[in-house]
Amino acid sequence: MRSLIAAVALLVLFGAGVAPASGQDADTVLVNGKILTIDAQSSTREALAVRDGVIVAIGRSADVRKLAGPKTRTIDLQGRTVIPGLIDSHMHATRAAGSFATEVNWIGAASLADGLNRLRTAASKAKPGAWLVVVTPPATLDTFPERRRPTQAELVAAAPNHPVYVQLAYGWAMMTPLAMKTLNITGDADLPKQNKFEKDATGKLTGGITGNLVELFDRLPKPSFDEQVAGTKAFFHELNRLGLTGVVDPGGNNVTPNEYQALFKVWRDGDLTMRVAYSLCGMTDGNEFEEYKNYLAIMPQGFGDEMLHFNGIGERVTWAMNGVSGKRPEQDKEKYYQIVRWAASRGLGVTMHWNGDENIDELLGIWEKVNREFPIGNLRWTIAHLNDASAKTLERMKGLGIGWNVQDAMYNSGEARQEGAEAKRMPPVVTGHKIGVSIGAGTDAHRVSTYNPFTVLQWFQDGKTAGGTPLRGPAEAPSRMDALRFYTAGSAWVSRDDDIRGSLELGKQADLAVLSKDYMTVPVDQIGGIESVLTMLGGKVVYEAKGTPPTATR
Repeated sequence: MRSLIAAVALLVLFGAGVAPASGQDADTVLVNGKILTIDAQSSTREALAVRDGVIVAIGRSADVRKLAGPKTRTIDLQGRTVIPGLIDSHMHATRAAGSFATEVNWIGAASLADGLNRLRTAASKAKPGAWLVVVTPPATLDTFPERRRPTQAELVAAAPNHPVYVQLAYGWAMMTPLAMKTLNITGDADLPKQNKFEKDATGKLTGGITGNLVELFDRLPKPSFDEQVAGTKAFFHELNRLGLTGVVDPGGNNVTPNEYQALFKVWRDGDLTMRVAYSLCGMTDGNEFEEYKNYLAIMPQGFGDEMLHFNGIGERVTWAMNGVSGKRPEQDKEKYYQIVRWAASRGLGVTMHWNGDENIDELLGIWEKVNREFPIGNLRWTIAHLNDASAKTLERMKGLGIGWNVQDAMYNSGEARQEGAEAKRMPPVVTGHKIGVSIGAGTDAHRVSTYNPFTVLQWFQDGKTAGGTPLRGPAEAPSRMDALRFYTAGSAWVSRDDDIRGSLELGKQADLAVLSKDYMTVPVDQIGGIESVLTMLGGKVVYEAKGTPPTATR
């Protein structure tokens, strides 16, 4: 009885959700803020305290201040909004990071002229003859006032002494004459079979190339190992600037086991500023099963630690079953079944790229068959994309315990889609949320989408394409709180560590971001411009804006 009275007294003293500090001072205390906890009640608090990387108190400022000692860092938030560190549930982060130090980044550029100026600046700093590579989503150009692609002449003018290669997603690229010469390319015959040159009215090559560019990109010189390490650190710091503290990486094109080595080094050296959950793809068409069995012979699900861990296989489990339109031959489906059955029998996660609802039964039918032999409900398998998911499909996913990784595909490609009832509901996240499907939000960055999470959070609200065309209807626009939940707790569910992160609650990791504007009240058209002024990972500051940080005292 006495212990019960004491417990009640502590709740009165510290406020709901606050625990005492067991006689130890906090390492960091944040007070006078608007803390969106993303707990089950969507609670908002004023303050929290961190010790040894974990949240040890959350509640009222006056109460939490009592946990501060002479060595505690006290941060006066001055009313700023704090959110759990954002987690991208589907970002090709390893690939993007490995080349971030050597590529010229156009994401976030204000115009084509700005992009060309970035290229010009990079050329002035690069070694003579060094390649300058730009890989950016087509939607980047949709945001430019020029609303067009660069010409070969513009690229030459910006970097006359360097081979230049600009790629938009996977379907279009532009090479300068020096780039073509360096790769010994003079015409279509020198390109991969699926590619061809664009020509002007006179039949002259423009430098533009169309087709699936995966093989062509592989011909470009790869960054050195040291450049990959530097790029990984720089890219993750850039993500920290945008409030991200975690990514779920599904593998993808041009990513072999060797491409993970720079990431592993940064992890071993203790320099990661993002928590990474990664998957492995089958590399060779026709030999995927053998590769999985070889790669994963000593790689159990969850191998790693709280900073980096193995999250299963995908997103391309096999080349033949990769979510493209059309019906597959039975032998392709049988091969895929054998692989995912093997994965389920070993408790491995599976994430699957799937584009449309029209042939979703091919995938779900196989997963349901596997489930009858080896239940997958606790394995947190997920489907990525599936923007036109029907309610029936979402009900089947819920029944199997399958999660849904949703991105801003309609922001990036909506201009090319015909408006109509179907487009206005894509993706139907409100329906999925009501049904109870676990939803993780993300970007699919960086070749087909920006990596900025606030672009996605704004798009959830206004449904506009990158070019500003209103497309999605209000029926499938989630509340701001639900959208934030998708990007935090929902994505932590995907990476199987929602027990330690994804919300700001007692005992969870102190992964958080202090925002430049109040996400909950700022006008919708300003959500995309929000950044972090202070990002913490496990209680450690991994990003702090110059000139505008919260007031910090000791």
